[in-house]
Amino acid sequence: MSNVPQTQSAFSIHPAERMQGLPTQFFATLVGKANAQITQGHDVINLGQGNPDRPTPPHIVKAMQEASANPLYHKYPPFSGFLFLKEAIAQRYKEDHGVELDPETEVAILFGGKTGLIEIAQCLLNPGDVCLVPDPGYPDYWSGVALAGARMSFMPLKADNAFLPDYSAIEPADLERAKLMFINYPNNPTGATAPASFYQDTVEFAYKNNVVVASDFAYGAIGFDGQKPVSFLSTPGAKEVGVEFYTLSKTYNMAGWRVGFALGNREVIRLINLMQDHYYCSLFGGIQVAAQTALTGPQDCVNELRSVYESRRNALYAALHEIGWQAKPSQGSFFSWLPVPKGHTSQSLSDLLLQEAKVVVAPGVGFGEHGEGYVRLGLLSTEARLEEAVQRIGKLRLFE
Repeated sequence: MSNVPQTQSAFSIHPAERMQGLPTQFFATLVGKANAQITQGHDVINLGQGNPDRPTPPHIVKAMQEASANPLYHKYPPFSGFLFLKEAIAQRYKEDHGVELDPETEVAILFGGKTGLIEIAQCLLNPGDVCLVPDPGYPDYWSGVALAGARMSFMPLKADNAFLPDYSAIEPADLERAKLMFINYPNNPTGATAPASFYQDTVEFAYKNNVVVASDFAYGAIGFDGQKPVSFLSTPGAKEVGVEFYTLSKTYNMAGWRVGFALGNREVIRLINLMQDHYYCSLFGGIQVAAQTALTGPQDCVNELRSVYESRRNALYAALHEIGWQAKPSQGSFFSWLPVPKGHTSQSLSDLLLQEAKVVVAPGVGFGEHGEGYVRLGLLSTEARLEEAVQRIGKLRLFE
């Protein structure tokens, strides 16, 4: 029986204003629509999400299994993580990108790259400050800015500029208040990559305007046609003006393991570590051992994965060509960015493909205003399923 007096008014929860200012979780809506079709018994091909479909390589899993039995890792880990893992990421960056990193002061361990992308906005932005954000872009950039009470100024990514931002087009008033900028190549959602010259321009722009660069390099291992993606940190002066975020989710199929890193500018790394000290201790030690194994062990699995995605990309675009859906093949990441046919918006096409073809694609408008006119497809199913998805779409005769 309740002890609350009957005369007392109803108890209510009043969320903080920051909770009410958060953007709508775009992918939750997408998943809900897809699940409704699956519940009805339909065979749905889901190409709308960015969840790697292949298992973590066995040698990494084995390292985790063995480390889990070590009592050393049953205790709290060091607040900022084990040095051996920071040394492993520094070694990998030196081998892959020629970048020198001090493991103790220029590497922060994250609970997945997404966590760091949200934390950096809270570390650097005050209410009223401006963050420069790519449009279209990864929606979780918006979340950190909202939590900081700051404002976004969007940088359009257009096909006629190779989906690179035009820094000269930023409003002077926004530039004056800007303190942080997100860039992301290989890009989600467009699949574009950036040349070294772009990063040189970015470093110069950041110096001139005192804007911290946050380079999201989540797809840094996935470049096609023999082209290796360029790391922002490989640019002279980059560490003075910014940091790069890297994750093991895509490179080693470790999405569920939640291992990421922030790398570069010492003061930004210090601030991220300080914030994380107040949130939690670091990752479970067994996971840190497994992550070290991934980074320092044979990289054959990474090369194989890249080949798988490139083969899937080629199969997808060959099938798209057969039904008349013309698009420039993606240069990197595991996404394809496709223009919608005349008479459709990105949302109407997405809804039509789900209802009539039982194929899930992500509407471009979910990534920003300049994503309208496109849909994003993930290369996260077998070649046979990708080809079947396109065949189903072809039966709708949208491109004749």
